[in-house]
Amino acid sequence: MIKHIGLLKRNPNLSHEEFRNHYEKVHAKIGEKYLKGRVERYLRRYLTPLVDPTYGVTEDQPYDIVMELWFADEAAYQDTLAHITTPEASAEIIADEEYLFDRSANRFFTVTETESEFA
Repeated sequence: MIKHIGLLKRNPNLSHEEFRNHYEKVHAKIGEKYLKGRVERYLRRYLTPLVDPTYGVTEDQPYDIVMELWFADEAAYQDTLAHITTPEASAEIIADEEYLFDRSANRFFTVTETESEFA
């Protein structure tokens, strides 16, 4: 299994509520359109800052969401990459990303997981 994550920052012109609403009702649907049958899982984890008793809460979070894409193997990842970078797909995805995100702040990674086992 190959897992890619994106640390994504919302467009500062959108409230947290507007961001989440648009992501779920529009952007995720675009993603599903191009990812269906190619990825094992497509997850969105919305980040809420913890209240620190010393520092309080800052609205200036570096990221607003952790997005995860899980692929069965390298071939599935390469197939998906080829599919989402076609002119039609990339134009639709990028147009919505321009509205939704601060694209210059977004970061993407391949994840290697190690889990502790507790008895």
